[in-house]
Amino acid sequence: MPTDVMRARVRAIRLSVAVGVVMLATKVTAYYLTGSAAIASDAIESVVHVVATVFALYSVVKSTQPPDPLHPYGHGKIEFFSAGFEGGLIILAACAIVAQVARALASGAPPNRLGVGILLTLAAGTVNLVLGVYLVRAGRTTASVTVEADGRHVLTDSYTSLGVVVGLMLVRLTGWSVLDPLVAAAVALNILITGGRLVRQSVGGLMDEAEEDILAAILAVIHTTRAPEWIDIHHLRSWRSGDRRYVDLHLTVPRYWDIDRAHVAHRDVEAAVLEHIEAEGDVIVHMDPCNANCCCFCDVEACDVRSEPRRVDHPWTIERVVGDPAHTEIGGDHPLDDWPRRP
Repeated sequence: MPTDVMRARVRAIRLSVAVGVVMLATKVTAYYLTGSAAIASDAIESVVHVVATVFALYSVVKSTQPPDPLHPYGHGKIEFFSAGFEGGLIILAACAIVAQVARALASGAPPNRLGVGILLTLAAGTVNLVLGVYLVRAGRTTASVTVEADGRHVLTDSYTSLGVVVGLMLVRLTGWSVLDPLVAAAVALNILITGGRLVRQSVGGLMDEAEEDILAAILAVIHTTRAPEWIDIHHLRSWRSGDRRYVDLHLTVPRYWDIDRAHVAHRDVEAAVLEHIEAEGDVIVHMDPCNANCCCFCDVEACDVRSEPRRVDHPWTIERVVGDPAHTEIGGDHPLDDWPRRP
């Protein structure tokens, strides 16, 4: 990974930690001055943010370490774990806020000194809004799941603070103190949704969920460099581990090719894909020999072992290249027992 990218990630997370501590102190102060359940809910979320950001800093540093014998695919998966950890903490914070709401409704005590509380919460929300936008942009620029997830959390924190401000202003204008815990309940619902989305993103990354846009881009690149002897592509897979991108596919070629010629095809596919994704990684190409049932869609003209003329179009689509070999779906029905290995 380029040093400047690493530094940008660490700088962003360190800034998030520092600002998070200051914003937490601000919100705790506002809560002690007002006794507001809504402000307490905002402060609870800030506690989660500080804890999660400290872990995010560790994750960002760890994810940049290169592959080693114990971690042959690198350490990038920790970024998805970090996003899931943060999402889980947010969900726990939502539960704590609900408990705070129940206590506030049971006691019926109205908040006080709302003017000071509103100003402090508004200031914290504005600062977090600016920080959140910066972190999301930094995460996208440096391709860091952790930094972007932290930025989204900070933006949620900001929206929460601004929502609390509106709620407290209504309490102040109407005198309806019951609005205070109701605003806190709305805060809990909002951050619960955010936490759920982060956990969903984390699970998708940890389980190598297919990214159709990435697969489509990889397929397009291979298609532009395709040779007639590249008869079929199937079982196309791609997954990400931090900054590293891995691609795995099966390429059907004429069965009479020698290993040298197959290696050249492997090298051409690998070079094209790695140049396109502009990232470190590996491309693994499994060479499969053709059989008689591939002839009906094969473009190789000078072939001494062809069993029948080409008669079927075989466009490479995402649905086909991620599935089984084409000859099992659109190929012929020739017996393969006596299929010659060489012309």
